[in-house]
Amino acid sequence: MRIKLVWIVFLLLNVNLVFSQDDLKSYLTLPQELKDNANAVVRLDETIVAVKAINDLEISQKRIVTVLNESGIYKIGAVVGYDNDIKVKEAEVRIYDKLGKQIKKFRQRDFVDVSAVDGGTMYSDSRVKYIDYMPIAYPFTAVFTCVVQTKNTANIPSFNPLGYYVGIQKSRYKITYPPSFTLHKKELNLEEFGVIKEEKEGKLVYIIENISSIKPESLSPSESEIEPKVFFALNKFSYDGVTAEINNWEEFGSWMHQSLLLGRTTVDAETKATIQKLVAGVTSDREKAKIIYEFMQNKTRYISVQVGIGGFQPIPAEEVDKVGYGDCKGLTNYMMALLKIVDVESHYTHVEAGNEIVGFYDDFASLAQGNHVILNIPNGGDDIWLECTSQKVPFGHIGDFTDNRNVLVITPEGGKIKRTKKYTAEESLQETTGSYTLNNEGNLTADVSIKTEGIQYDNRYYLKDWSDIEKDKHYKKYFRTINNINVDGIALENDKETIAFSEKVKFNADAYGVVTGNRMLFAPNALNRQTNIPDRYRNRKFPLEIQRGYYDTDDYEIKLPSDYEIEAIPDNVTYETKFGSYSFTITKKDDQTLQYKREIKINDGLYPKEEYKNYRNFMKKIVKYDGSKIVLIKK
Repeated sequence: MRIKLVWIVFLLLNVNLVFSQDDLKSYLTLPQELKDNANAVVRLDETIVAVKAINDLEISQKRIVTVLNESGIYKIGAVVGYDNDIKVKEAEVRIYDKLGKQIKKFRQRDFVDVSAVDGGTMYSDSRVKYIDYMPIAYPFTAVFTCVVQTKNTANIPSFNPLGYYVGIQKSRYKITYPPSFTLHKKELNLEEFGVIKEEKEGKLVYIIENISSIKPESLSPSESEIEPKVFFALNKFSYDGVTAEINNWEEFGSWMHQSLLLGRTTVDAETKATIQKLVAGVTSDREKAKIIYEFMQNKTRYISVQVGIGGFQPIPAEEVDKVGYGDCKGLTNYMMALLKIVDVESHYTHVEAGNEIVGFYDDFASLAQGNHVILNIPNGGDDIWLECTSQKVPFGHIGDFTDNRNVLVITPEGGKIKRTKKYTAEESLQETTGSYTLNNEGNLTADVSIKTEGIQYDNRYYLKDWSDIEKDKHYKKYFRTINNINVDGIALENDKETIAFSEKVKFNADAYGVVTGNRMLFAPNALNRQTNIPDRYRNRKFPLEIQRGYYDTDDYEIKLPSDYEIEAIPDNVTYETKFGSYSFTITKKDDQTLQYKREIKINDGLYPKEEYKNYRNFMKKIVKYDGSKIVLIKK
């Protein structure tokens, strides 16, 4: 017993010793509050950015991460990108067990080295080094160090310390630069997270400490709107040997136009003649642009090019015309060149594309903003936006990839911030019409038509190109409240003139009506029922944001089984809130026929977090009303 007590005291002393040394490599020193809801904890993230000259940038990083489970492995961040202009001077990872003992070491030669792009990219010099490590136990700690050097100073790494399901013990970002430079910055949400800033001439430091893991919340703003971030841009920079001095978007646009676009919109005489012939007799600029856009779509295909300045500069229009392919930059520039032939004004436009609406900051000019290029046709103030990489998107339609966000329009006079089209709820329309019949066993036969426009069109038009098997699976999933569906027929039409997608679906299903004794129960809304209730949060942290509104109308006839009559039917409902409105009516046309009509409109908007509960209650009521039942009784 005495030996055991001595051994326990020895262990306790050693544990205390570990804690007193504040050994970040040991799981034992990790504060409990940083583990809560976390897959990993960043013990230390130290980034040092040293701008030594207009064409000399060095980035050093030391990152110590304790990984708590399998989902946290990617938070090690042991990934180093490089190309012809970015040199990896140092890269190493050391792995430590729970007690802080080193169990593995990766030198730079041990990293996996692969292309940084997928097979859809024809030309690229971008590559990535990363470690391929499968731990034998959790938790463990990884220490990642790297140093890279580049001549390109256009893209300064941002301070972006947080992420979902990650605790932060300490993150420190330091940037130094020559006093002859101006460092522009865009700071977001620093005070909310207690970020400490130290600033003096030629040096800037940001520190954040002891931040518990945050969890994503449904219908919250994008990460960039709610987390602490700082973006940087030098007023003087070099990219692939091209230098510039820029302080605002107007100067940025002038540089882009002069250095990267000018002289790249010429095509040969044969193509000019073809375009002029295509629009002969057409007087409207919009109609000319539409004809030429469809010509371009039929002639070209998309393929990515990411080599050197090619990451920002388009392929000359003449080359795209010859080979018939290009990336977003090349195809947009080509379309601009074709419009130029017939004197239709258009402008090359940078956009931050993606399903989440993230636009350019109008007060912060940097090359780091924007990941895609589209075309703007001013059209006398009624802007037309063209997606030039797709052979299927109708003229003038942009979907949720580039809608309703600030973009940079490059004009000969300089850069201008504009906003792309926002689809109203009414424009994002879905109309469901048709009929269904219930027989005496509760089996259902349906004939349904669905027409979508706006963003809802964008979510559906691609179905036309799916295989029959894929379509069958889609509609069985779409009519999710009906079991045992057999699809009897599908007819799809993509009307590019009106930008509307039409679906006609016939199907049958067993036992939609539930027979109990001499009664049958069924929900009249069989074809477009809301079933999802937003997640509940006892202590919501972030605002509610509905980025896109929509409007659904449903109108269909219900044929009742011949052996039954109505015993109970739901009352009509009208319900309206700041988030939208809902209504349904059921009208008796005759003893065996009902007409069901429903409307739901959801408004876009940004609301305080306290409103989330009210929105959730609104959606709960819709789910309840959509699921309300009709009761039939045998005659």
